[in-house]
Amino acid sequence: MKKLQGKTALVTGASKGIGAGIARELAAAGAAVVVNFATDRLGAEAAVNDITSAGGRAIAVSGDVSKAADVARMFADAKTAYGALDILVNNAGVYTPMSLDAMTEQEFHREFNTNVLGPLLVIRESLQHFGPGGGSVINIGSGASKMCPPGYAIYAATKSALDAITVVLSKELASRKIRVNSVNPGATLSEGTHAAGLYGVASEFEKTLVAMTPLGRIGTPSDIAKVVAFLASEDSGWLTGEILLASGGLR
Repeated sequence: MKKLQGKTALVTGASKGIGAGIARELAAAGAAVVVNFATDRLGAEAAVNDITSAGGRAIAVSGDVSKAADVARMFADAKTAYGALDILVNNAGVYTPMSLDAMTEQEFHREFNTNVLGPLLVIRESLQHFGPGGGSVINIGSGASKMCPPGYAIYAATKSALDAITVVLSKELASRKIRVNSVNPGATLSEGTHAAGLYGVASEFEKTLVAMTPLGRIGTPSDIAKVVAFLASEDSGWLTGEILLASGGLR
């Protein structure tokens, strides 16, 4: 039997990149997956099609994680489709690299609303949908919370906040049998990082990061998804409050 057979998972921000990779990996392990998206319906439907074509179960559900009403509707749709929740992955996130003198209030609130308020709203709503046996919450943080690269003051701050939320809620929700962990990717190739010109275009930035990474390459969504699937399964039943740096050794 597949290790997530009979489980239901909800993955936020799963229309592309790491989120879509996670959705596919969880489905391959046997979970029915709710693929959340905010604006990219076509991407979410493509991820669902990938899963169902491979014999898995998945639906696409829209919702802006920074809006409580959207979050409540998202979970209601998930419950209608698959019943109680077993696995929640908070992957939705936004960023725009910028120096301090280019920072705007609008960008500050955009990143904090999605990257910090979003997971809090989603986890709070999920408490009404986990069954009596509890479940697993996996937050997708970032190596930026520890490496703190120039130009990422806002983003690194949001991911540092998410690290703290992970540890706090691992203690707060333990009595409900809900484990809370975080996977913090290092340099990872995805549609977002490619579009930003960071990786996958033979940039000097990419070459520098590869040279700094002991395993000698940029990560992929599949690399991150496998760690998430481990945390979603009973194989990690004794882990909670952990911040796992999935970076190929980059620190």
